[in-house]
Amino acid sequence: MKLHSNELLYGLSEFYKIFGDQTRLKILDALTNKPLCVNEISELLDMNQSAISHQLKNLRASNLVRAEKVGKNVYYSISDDHIKVILNYGIEHIMEVMQ
Repeated sequence: MKLHSNELLYGLSEFYKIFGDQTRLKILDALTNKPLCVNEISELLDMNQSAISHQLKNLRASNLVRAEKVGKNVYYSISDDHIKVILNYGIEHIMEVMQ
């Protein structure tokens, strides 16, 4: 049996830590529908823009979201479909457990 390298497993551990925060999960959930700017996310989640910006910075640093400047606004979106799949599988699992 071959195990993955410590480096790879460390990276995976760090990746999953990002999903350990409810605010970040709410942001990711909102972004699965369409790209949004900070004030749209803030209104949708009923949170202040500073808190949203802070969490978006963490999500960008982990390559879970990307940013695109359009005029004066910066729109955030899920970086790739893998993130959506991970979220959906997690949600499906929790929904099964809750039944």
